[in-house]
Amino acid sequence: MEGEIEKKSQQEQEQKKQQQKQYITQEELSLHNKPGDLWISIQGKVYNVTDWAKDHPGGDVPILSLAGQDVTDAFIAYHPGTAWSYLDKFFTGYHLKDFNVSEVSRDYRNLASLFSKHGLFDKKHHVTSFTFLSVSVMFLLVVYGVLWCESVWAHLGSGMLLGLLWMQSAYVGHDSGHYVVMTNKGFNKLAQIVSGNCLTGISIAWWKWTHNAHHIACNSLDHDPDLQHMPVFAVSSRFFNSITSRFYGRELKFDSFARFLISYQHWTFYPVMCVARVNLYVQTFFLLFSTKRRVPDRALNIIGILVFWTWFPLLVSCLPNCGERIMFVLASFVVCSIQHIQFCLNHFAANVYVGKPSGNDWFEKQTSGTLDISCATWMDWFFGGLQFQLEHHLFPRLPRCQLRRISPLVQDLCKKHNLPYRSLSFWEANQWTIRTLRKAALQARDLTNPAPQNLLWEAVNTHG
Repeated sequence: MEGEIEKKSQQEQEQKKQQQKQYITQEELSLHNKPGDLWISIQGKVYNVTDWAKDHPGGDVPILSLAGQDVTDAFIAYHPGTAWSYLDKFFTGYHLKDFNVSEVSRDYRNLASLFSKHGLFDKKHHVTSFTFLSVSVMFLLVVYGVLWCESVWAHLGSGMLLGLLWMQSAYVGHDSGHYVVMTNKGFNKLAQIVSGNCLTGISIAWWKWTHNAHHIACNSLDHDPDLQHMPVFAVSSRFFNSITSRFYGRELKFDSFARFLISYQHWTFYPVMCVARVNLYVQTFFLLFSTKRRVPDRALNIIGILVFWTWFPLLVSCLPNCGERIMFVLASFVVCSIQHIQFCLNHFAANVYVGKPSGNDWFEKQTSGTLDISCATWMDWFFGGLQFQLEHHLFPRLPRCQLRRISPLVQDLCKKHNLPYRSLSFWEANQWTIRTLRKAALQARDLTNPAPQNLLWEAVNTHG
């Protein structure tokens, strides 16, 4: 009898708490999605993150992209368990009235919880140590080949080895940007600057800015910077409407010059990839010396870039003649282009959409916009684990050594919910990408699709 009374009392208290809660609807939450007014919902509780956006370690872009929505899945994907304790200070006192969880999201969260319970997010093995060791050995071999070998073949091999070094160093920078690969956050930041700025010449600050936006808005034509390569490439004819990049804040013009370049993009793709690093160097300088954007650790990033632009030109200048210097730089660029191509293969041929990312279909958007590349286990080091691109997008904090292990579970979840899981060989992925580029190129050549007149374009294309 006493137990029943106590149980009834608890129920009444719970009902009172529910009645005391303040609620807002999803429609009301969606109004708080502009700079200066940024609200989000996580597991039905509403938070005001307006002031936090500028201090957010992942940058303000993810918050700006998802504001006004429930972002539980994205929050789980990007934040460790310790981050939950920081939310209370942003709580508005409101709960989401029409909050519900889809079956896909529920299964995704259960899978993330399972990985956490088994400690997979903390089991990094010694991947970073081995990679840094291999990068150090390669760097010494490159220096030896340039300074102490006279053979042109040795110089060519040194250039190619430098390209491989850049690839492996970039993987360390990538990993350290998603999770702590070192013993603490201070050493982790040092690893980012050394592997990114000092060794590859590409700023980790620039990478974080663009890469986090790419993950949040995977394959959104107007929000994902990794698809915005106008006027050189267009993966979809929707770019022909001169859509506005919400990331860069400017119009991606489809004019006569863009039409001419895109008309042959399936032929120019590989040559452009061979010199794609030049664009990354330029983008790095634009960001670091921009007066319009707040750049975290700007001075440290600039120092790291200066280190690269000290040792790299000096090393090239030690080669005996101009011809060998050009050969050395091109060889390093061409080998490293494999990595640039790989990242394009993961997304160019996948599904695309226009508009802001939605927090309610996180799992679905990642599966839709991503392709895996199948390879033997011994090749995992070469691709940096990122051939498991879907697994990485779903669980970006998961160490790369765990991605192959969880792949069957992700496949099962995709199969259960009838979602695409595409794993292609490197050759097949190239075919899909070139086919996508060719389709858009032929559409760009269509004379019935209006664009500003260009005599060169018309002369080349009038007779096919």
